Amino acid sequence: MTFHIITLFPESLDSYINSSIIGRAILDKKIRVKFYNPRDFTKAPPSHKATAGQSKYRRVDQRPFGGGPGMVLEAESVVKAVEKALPHPKSLSLQRRGTLKNILIIWLSPSGKQFDNIYAEKVAKKIKDVVIICGRYEGIDERVKKITKDLYKIKVEDLSIGPYVVTGGELPAMVIIDTIARRIPGVLGKIESVEENRVSSREVYTRPEILTYKSKKYRVPKVLISGHHAKIIEWRSRKKK
Repeated sequence: MTFHIITLFPESLDSYINSSIIGRAILDKKIRVKFYNPRDFTKAPPSHKATAGQSKYRRVDQRPFGGGPGMVLEAESVVKAVEKALPHPKSLSLQRRGTLKNILIIWLSPSGKQFDNIYAEKVAKKIKDVVIICGRYEGIDERVKKITKDLYKIKVEDLSIGPYVVTGGELPAMVIIDTIARRIPGVLGKIESVEENRVSSREVYTRPEILTYKSKKYRVPKVLISGHHAKIIEWRSRKKK
């Protein structure tokens, strides 16, 4: 599976993407993560008319029509980033156009459908290319959705990772990548390692059996060291509820 992340700040995801389980999954070629910065697809203003700041940062935000606070990301540069991530349908043979059914385009929005484990499981089983569009400022020109739908004949999915608002789409993108990737066979080593697929309590313990801290002793529950597997499973099931 390939995750295509459209963001103005790809460097903000680097440390997490390239470390721990996700980083290992990339090295093992279980998944791929690619970045596309809309600034690379905007029309830089002519140098004799542009300020130094405009030339350097390739501005992609504009004032919203109808007024309102903040700035809005322009449509064209975001659409071009999507087209860079995905093959254009007209460039594919009739046979390969069927692969567009294995594409998911995610539009991160506080008002979107709640992302959860069930959704992640479906994506992990059916999708090959996940495009995640990270918003910033007051949002993205809504016409991106309409243009993308016209190009690829697939609906853009509005998703939210929770009933709260964060500064940009980069944090939600990392949550979505992690949640989906860990369900891909081989990413966690054993598929049983996905917590919700196994009987497990919220409580876990390791050695030593008795931990003494500031003269007070803290013990592991006796059932876990009893060797009675049926009772351990029962205890874990009970604790999970």
